[in-house]
Amino acid sequence: MPNDKLNIPFDALQYATAGSIVYPPGGRFGPRIQQDLQLVMLYTGEMSMTIDQRQIDVLPGQLILLKPGHEETFIFSKTEQSWHRWISVHVTELTDETREALYQLPECIALTKEMNHLTDLMLDVQRHVPNDDSAMLSLGLTAIHLFPIESKRVLFQKEKHPAIYSTLMWINEHYSGEITLEMLAIQACLSPEHLLRIFKSNVQSTPIRYLWEYRVNKAIELITSTGLTISEIAHRCGFKTSHHLARLVKQHTGKTATEIRQLSWSGLRN
Repeated sequence: MPNDKLNIPFDALQYATAGSIVYPPGGRFGPRIQQDLQLVMLYTGEMSMTIDQRQIDVLPGQLILLKPGHEETFIFSKTEQSWHRWISVHVTELTDETREALYQLPECIALTKEMNHLTDLMLDVQRHVPNDDSAMLSLGLTAIHLFPIESKRVLFQKEKHPAIYSTLMWINEHYSGEITLEMLAIQACLSPEHLLRIFKSNVQSTPIRYLWEYRVNKAIELITSTGLTISEIAHRCGFKTSHHLARLVKQHTGKTATEIRQLSWSGLRN
């Protein structure tokens, strides 16, 4: 089993960044010499990588760990758009022990919701701070340390259908607007019935139920971390009215939105 401890001191970090890009059909990138520890997450399309003349095919819903010092070329699907995101962390020096631990890890694993959420957070934070800010460095180091932990955990999990990842990320990008099962099925290139079936099998929920849970969680984040009114939060998170938001928050948490805000701002959790 891979070691879940990587000895990378905080003061060895120089910068950390996150990004997201969609390549058109036939897109390619490289060759380039990798300078960072980089986590690359593929959501749609295809990604065939050549690393030092060794080919690796990455599928939607997979995450690959790239290590510094290697020549890399990326070739994407010839027939559809390929969307991937990444987290890059530049370390000034890696010890021999850490390098050995990195190379003992699996190169490619199933993408997890925890890594997805961490990428979301880094993309949000870097809009406000430079890539050498302590917040970005901390998040980047967390992502690198999370990889070996997740590599163990996913060994015991069923890998999700690729359409699940594209649907989850589409919800992440569009949850504030009007969304129907039919719209989700179109973007996943499946029939509504097929999407519903694989969603129940992979996520143990329906796409629309997941959407509303996602909206509630996003609303609670805004309730606890901003001074926006409940009406403003409802509008930003895709609720028809503030009453609709208040009702679902109460159903999910057992507390009103006002109670959640007061507890959060007082430093209490329960």
